[in-house]
Amino acid sequence: MSAVLRAEGLWKRFGDQPVLRGVSLELSRHEVVAVIGSSGSGKSTLLRCLNLLESIDDGRILLGDDDISDPR
Repeated sequence: MSAVLRAEGLWKRFGDQPVLRGVSLELSRHEVVAVIGSSGSGKSTLLRCLNLLESIDDGRILLGDDDISDPR
């Protein structure tokens, strides 16, 4: 099954503090995924980046074959 949404090597920093460090994932159609982790581990930041509510510092986000990392 091909990925509908793919993240490759996502990095996000707030100041000098890295929050996402090279996160990669693939989501396929009809797949259910849970994002779990301790408080402050970057779960909300990851979801905000995938929804383009937060910019990423490095890496890319693909929707199908389209790179949507920089929506400008």
